[in-house]
Amino acid sequence: MKKQPLVVVVGPTASGKTAAGVILAKEFGGEVVSADSMQIYKSMSISTAKPTKDEMQGIPHHLIDFLDSDTAFSVADYVSLAREKISDTAGRGKLPILVGGTGLYVNSLIDNIKFDDTCGNSEIRDRLYAEAQDKGNHYLWERLLHIDPETAFAVHENNLSRVVRALEVFEITGEKLSVHKKNSRLEESRYDVCMIGLNFHDRQLLYDRINRRVDLMLLNGLVDEAKDFFSEENRYTANQAIGIKELKPYLDGKDTLENCVEKIKMESRRYAKRQLTWFRRDGRINWIYLDEDNLLSNPEELTKNLKSIVVKSSVL
Repeated sequence: MKKQPLVVVVGPTASGKTAAGVILAKEFGGEVVSADSMQIYKSMSISTAKPTKDEMQGIPHHLIDFLDSDTAFSVADYVSLAREKISDTAGRGKLPILVGGTGLYVNSLIDNIKFDDTCGNSEIRDRLYAEAQDKGNHYLWERLLHIDPETAFAVHENNLSRVVRALEVFEITGEKLSVHKKNSRLEESRYDVCMIGLNFHDRQLLYDRINRRVDLMLLNGLVDEAKDFFSEENRYTANQAIGIKELKPYLDGKDTLENCVEKIKMESRRYAKRQLTWFRRDGRINWIYLDEDNLLSNPEELTKNLKSIVVKSSVL
């Protein structure tokens, strides 16, 4: 059976994935399918850096801004919806272009990972949640890091449900969740992928872009967005979004805005490091270093580089 062509654009936060996806969509007649675990939620447009209409440049973007922030959403849910959007896009004669920085979403989709939810123990789960409440999320995340570093680097410490799930699986089975996932690749991928990664040789350039993005978020109304977010209850699923939770101490009058903003920048930089750790393990990725050949200031040269990778691949 002929596999479905799929172009994939990955990289750390603030590396320019949205712009690259739009360039490729315009060059090859494509549409973008998002692979971002936070941009799925409604209302959180500033904190999650959702692409604006101007940034989309008329290119359809799927799986963005469609879910209420109090709704639970699993990796399996994402894979199911992404498959539908990719199939629909291809069925209309358009090239699907997967764009995002959530490595777990990307790899679960393109590697055809099967999800088995039969393994569970409510007593273990409740105990782990109680430990997190007593000792903090970081305590559980560090335990996961010791047991299963591959999973830990892919999951933020405030994504408590996934940290707990990974520890629960290990306690029940004695095997790491990362091993379970590798063993779950029972069927060959249904996609013929061309993977492109965006990066910088000079890590400080990426960090500077992250810091500027946070400053721009503030100018665009990040504090008001956080106020609206915390004015409603039961937003536990989306509460892990960087840029929201760090402002809670300021909104509660327990810390200064300046300190909270610095925490957002720090957490964003840490997230970028985890993303790069995840993606660098994947030998299929063709890396473009944006601080080479003046790519940041030369859109035509960037377009040339992106096109060249796709043309040389087997997807077209």
